[in-house]
Amino acid sequence: MTDPLDLAKRLIAAPSVTPATGGVFDELEAMLGPLGFVVHRFTHGEGAEGSDEAPVENLFAIRTGPPGSRHFAFAGHLDVVPPGEGWGSDPFVPQVRGELLHGRGAVDMKGAIAAMVAAVAEVPAEAGTISFIITGDEEGPALHGTRALIDYMAAEGHAPDLCLVGEPTSVNRLGDMVKIGRRGSVNIFITADGTQGHVAYPHLADNPLPKLVAILGELDALTLDTGTAWFQPSNLEITEITAPNRAHNVIPAQGQARISIRFNDLHTGTSLSERVMAIAEQHGGHARPVISGEPFLTEPGAFSAMVSAAVEAETGITPELSTSGGTSDARFLRSVCPVIEFGLCNATMHKRDEAVAIPDLAVLARIYTRIARAALALKEGQ
Repeated sequence: MTDPLDLAKRLIAAPSVTPATGGVFDELEAMLGPLGFVVHRFTHGEGAEGSDEAPVENLFAIRTGPPGSRHFAFAGHLDVVPPGEGWGSDPFVPQVRGELLHGRGAVDMKGAIAAMVAAVAEVPAEAGTISFIITGDEEGPALHGTRALIDYMAAEGHAPDLCLVGEPTSVNRLGDMVKIGRRGSVNIFITADGTQGHVAYPHLADNPLPKLVAILGELDALTLDTGTAWFQPSNLEITEITAPNRAHNVIPAQGQARISIRFNDLHTGTSLSERVMAIAEQHGGHARPVISGEPFLTEPGAFSAMVSAAVEAETGITPELSTSGGTSDARFLRSVCPVIEFGLCNATMHKRDEAVAIPDLAVLARIYTRIARAALALKEGQ
């Protein structure tokens, strides 16, 4: 259980396209059991395969330390995105080529989970309580994964004091970036309705597309903010424009668009949604928001300093503390305890021939061991 390369191979060899269930969780349970962890697995969600309600498997494993000891949690996901076509080898048959381990999930994030397992094998049980918060629904809708695990932990009284998520945060080399927060995310679906008609008789129709263009023009011209001390400026992007119209001589009855806003802590998902809805209504349209996460920040302090020290000790690099990038399940876990993200280099995540540098797996395992030991040694309130 101390060789992260072997552990990563075992996880990669268990196909787990989101939502993940079954074999890949069997593998992780088989790894954690011999290390003294009590493993709890449950499935959440009901519905047809491929739907947002499809069943999702989750795993919570805990090794309880002495009474009153600190509780440190590793968190992550075993589901992966579909591999796509054109791989140099079977994406679910781990293959070593030189110093690289190829396979879907090698970076995002089965490699990190393998490093976590190897790390806790080096931390004695008497050091404190360690848990694993692992979902099969991070790459999907994220409705029945970490949220359900949080409910489970609350019901069982297993709230950790600190949590580290193993997302691939490094950019150019292992250790150059640690995430101490994330921007929020909201997708907004905009519709403008009209009356279908012949283009030669516009007075008998009502074209919705100029309304939609006016809405999008005003939204695209917005400057939401110029950023904050720890967050880059919020950005609004138009991601889709459609009009269900197959004929060249027909004024359509409806125009649709979608925008995505990634926003910092000057806003909330609700405040931005209300602003967009008001603009849409002003031009005769309407908007439906779907908020997938609010911004959060784990203020720099003892936890981030501890993570940075562990990284520097093993790599010689002082990592940049950042809130850049997309969303992760840290957006849910931050409601439980302070959370920081740190993991492998992200250059090949979600790509064809995804690969991790084999030396990085061993270094990451040692970093995680240092972090776990230090987290369990922190005094109350730090």
